[in-house]
Amino acid sequence: MRPFHNLIRRVAIASAILMLGIATGCSKPADKPKAGTDPTTSQSQASQLGDLSAFRNIAVDVSVLVARNDLAGAKTRIKDLETTWDAAEAGIKPRAASDWHVLDKAIDRALSALRDGNPIQADCKAAMDDLLKAFDQMKG
Repeated sequence: MRPFHNLIRRVAIASAILMLGIATGCSKPADKPKAGTDPTTSQSQASQLGDLSAFRNIAVDVSVLVARNDLAGAKTRIKDLETTWDAAEAGIKPRAASDWHVLDKAIDRALSALRDGNPIQADCKAAMDDLLKAFDQMKG
């Protein structure tokens, strides 16, 4: 069962990287919203960095695991965030380096909390809440 789980995870990571490459591959600025539409109601996580929804979705998964006190599962899942974030760095960091650094530091804090030798659920929850807040502040 474990090799199958690893295969599924690798396929998911590869798919996310591919989708991020497609979503962030264009350097042309996004079109402005049409008149009468409210960009805050959009389901996408658009920002100067591009669509961050794939990253945020992984962070939400990690937050759910932390809330369930499954810190080992959260530690495993946040590795997916680290991997996809690092793989996409070259494509998204040049768009808004300061925004990228804000998110990168928030991801690093969450990684640190979950990878602590004796992780504390409250600390992990606080780090994940801060990370989700950072993602939400990046909305365009």
